[in-house]
Amino acid sequence: MSDLGDWFRGIPLITRYWFAASIAVPLIGKLGLVSPVHFFLWPDAFINRFQIWRPITATFFFPVGPGTGFLYLVNLYFLYQYSSRLETGAFDGRPADYMFMLLFNWICIVITGLAMDMQLLMIPLIMSVLYVWAQLNRDMIVSFWFGTRFKACYLPWVILGFNYIIGGSVINELIGNLVGHLYFFLMFKYPMDLGGRNFLSTPQFLYRWLPNRRGGVSGFGVPPASMRRAAEDQQGGGRHNWGQGFRLGDQ
Repeated sequence: MSDLGDWFRGIPLITRYWFAASIAVPLIGKLGLVSPVHFFLWPDAFINRFQIWRPITATFFFPVGPGTGFLYLVNLYFLYQYSSRLETGAFDGRPADYMFMLLFNWICIVITGLAMDMQLLMIPLIMSVLYVWAQLNRDMIVSFWFGTRFKACYLPWVILGFNYIIGGSVINELIGNLVGHLYFFLMFKYPMDLGGRNFLSTPQFLYRWLPNRRGGVSGFGVPPASMRRAAEDQQGGGRHNWGQGFRLGDQ
């Protein structure tokens, strides 16, 4: 148990709470301590009956059963792996910026969920984070099941197909990928690659709540590959540490 506790305490802070809530809320529903009907995102209950907790519980809840248990565990693994990698990689020392990314993606997913009557939001939020990680490490070669290897930029779409095989739907994964692409475009691609206006900025209250660590500066994580190459060319090809990629399944 001490090894399990050490492992849990070693998970980055924001990922740790997200991971724990994604286990606790389904467990509460499975044990019948609270009826699962109170966890789903139902537009009528949220808007007309002011049950304002539903967007939050729908993000953490998943109906675990014989037909959904494997899908739940796979996506819980993706949450742990790729949220940890972003929090300790591109957003290392900048917890406020990482929290802002999660909040932005979550708000977009909640709005989409209300419009499309999506009752569960766990998978879309996980996929949005995985998509951002894949874009920030897009040229890295990753390994998937059965030894298949491909560039990280294709990973969200491979997982979309994988989840379709084991779960029978792609809507959640597709929404997550689109929301992740929206964040990546507005935060990285448009202002840095295309020279456009920066539409997203982390609110100051998040910096007061989650101050930067180890001398980190306010702002977002690592630039896209094209911006990194331009910076290297301008500085005589010197190499910089923009963050390390990982292969699927590495610890």
